[in-house]
Amino acid sequence: MSFGQTIMNKIGFKDKKKFLGFLTVVSSGQIIYSAFEAFKGTFYNTLLEVFNLSNAQLGTILGALGISTFLYIPGGWLNNRFSTRSLLITGMLVRFLTINYMLLFTPGFEQLNFIAMIWGVVDSFFWPAVLNGVILTTNENNRSIGFGLLESVRRALEVLMNFILVTVMSIAGGLAIFKGGMFVYNLLLIPLCFLVMKYIPKNGISAEHEGEGAKAADALKGLITVMLKPKVWLASLSALTVYWCYIILIYTVPYLQAVYKINSSQAALFGIFNTGVMGIICGVLAGYIASKVLKSSSLLMGLALLVTAASLGLTLIVPKTKEALLPAIIVLFLFSFSIFLAKSIILAPVAELDIDSRYSGSAMSVGSFLAYAPVLLVYSMNGRIIDNNLSDPVAAYKTIFLIGVGVALFGAFCSFVLVALGKKSKAA
Repeated sequence: MSFGQTIMNKIGFKDKKKFLGFLTVVSSGQIIYSAFEAFKGTFYNTLLEVFNLSNAQLGTILGALGISTFLYIPGGWLNNRFSTRSLLITGMLVRFLTINYMLLFTPGFEQLNFIAMIWGVVDSFFWPAVLNGVILTTNENNRSIGFGLLESVRRALEVLMNFILVTVMSIAGGLAIFKGGMFVYNLLLIPLCFLVMKYIPKNGISAEHEGEGAKAADALKGLITVMLKPKVWLASLSALTVYWCYIILIYTVPYLQAVYKINSSQAALFGIFNTGVMGIICGVLAGYIASKVLKSSSLLMGLALLVTAASLGLTLIVPKTKEALLPAIIVLFLFSFSIFLAKSIILAPVAELDIDSRYSGSAMSVGSFLAYAPVLLVYSMNGRIIDNNLSDPVAAYKTIFLIGVGVALFGAFCSFVLVALGKKSKAA
């Protein structure tokens, strides 16, 4: 047996075509964002310069992507009615054309904001299609591993691609090099489209032979069926709390800067490990633990949220002095570890529910609707808390972390209820 086949067997892929299909889906779910959104951390100021934007304008553009939250439910009908393959290709082609337009014509703020809204609409069906693609290319025994690898591979690709561009720009800097990098990364979408056509089969209602009207009605019926399942909403509520706490994680760097007065270099190193490397490690680990050890992604999510609540609680009592910097960093690493464990399998509990495979796309859409809803509230709420306490940053971050404790405990409760309901169903 070859080394590659051994690795595939270890993570539950017996079929080489399914494994290649899985890698294609996961790559699609990252590469589509690699020519713009993935740059906001490493190349934030460069994006401002390339497109002649102010901070407020770029914030508005990124905020416009949040329109997808309102469209995830209708996106559920699309994910029932049309195949995962066609939705992935459509999303990538729209992104390919719009990025090329941006690079060729350097449109102004109003046009860029409109393009961002188009991306938000696309994301409402594209991201659930990625999640459904993970379900399609895995089986019940390695589904949690699949969702964990989705997080790890995406994180690794983002770190690698940004590192390559940073390296190239350090050798031959300039905006032309950066735009060239955007163009090259955008070009990767074309071979990905062909790989999707090759490795992702037509699935669900779209693969059936009934008439178009009947398919549309069946897709709507499937969406309603999924929306009437309390377990779907319970699992989605757990996912919402995970993403809420993940947003809080992003504020740990400014927290250390404001409260413990770390310098920019220290902040950068902490950020790379806390939100980059940790995500890569935890994705694989979470999938393995959920699939092989606990046999339940909901149980792992509940336990991880309990650790998240505990670690956030500890931040409240660690002294706010320079001498306590190391304990503070250790507690924040624990917070990062636990929340990335949960985020890596954020919608795996939805995928593990007893839902007709033809309607799994709508289940992912409903799950995404609640899971990513905190984007609409938490960033602005945290920003207001910090702005209202500029003279007392300790009070600001205590408030944010205390809210996080409550949110994490509620999420753990939802997860454990879901575990109990699952056991009850199996016993019946």
